[in-house]
Amino acid sequence: MQDTLSKNDGSVGLDLQVGPQAELPAIPGKRYFTIGEVADLCQVKPHVLRYWEQEFVHLKPVKRRGNRRYYMRQDVLTIRQIRSLLYEQGYTIPGARARLAGEDEHHDSSQFRQLVRQTIRELEEIRTILKRK
Repeated sequence: MQDTLSKNDGSVGLDLQVGPQAELPAIPGKRYFTIGEVADLCQVKPHVLRYWEQEFVHLKPVKRRGNRRYYMRQDVLTIRQIRSLLYEQGYTIPGARARLAGEDEHHDSSQFRQLVRQTIRELEEIRTILKRK
């Protein structure tokens, strides 16, 4: 059973882990992603993504054809950050919401670091493929 810890007051607290910290899959170089693809990329269920859309103003996928959701790369990075705050760092939803709202400039640098890690992983995969030839 996991305990939750609210960090919306900015205090330093115990970081709680949800199982082993698994690496998330690489984000493909596409412009739009379906809810199923995003669920796989972020390792959360589609109903969780729909719920987070209601809770986090930062998350607004494009809706087309029959109210289908299409997420952009920026949305995927935001979802991964929300996932990290909730599942890995132990924030509650109000705490994560406050953290995201209060650190827009830090959010940009955090997403930049995540993008750099993603790029490094993709380059390492390319290097591995090229070494085989």
